[in-house]
Amino acid sequence: ISSDPPNSTQGPATDKKAPQEKLVDKAGKNPTQEPEEEIDIDLDAPETEKAALAIQNQFRRFQKKKK
Repeated sequence: ISSDPPNSTQGPATDKKAPQEKLVDKAGKNPTQEPEEEIDIDLDAPETEKAALAIQNQFRRFQKKKK
């Protein structure tokens, strides 16, 4: 026996009368979001530059393939 409502085949029900509002705390961030992790990356390191170039090249290939 299914506990789903009878019209569940149309996907999740949304209330189109009331606009969806995101909950925001006093700092202007989503309260369910975890605190942002601070990442220390040496932007002048040669390994960082190589990684950035590799990522950019892959993205360009992806964009060409997408067209």
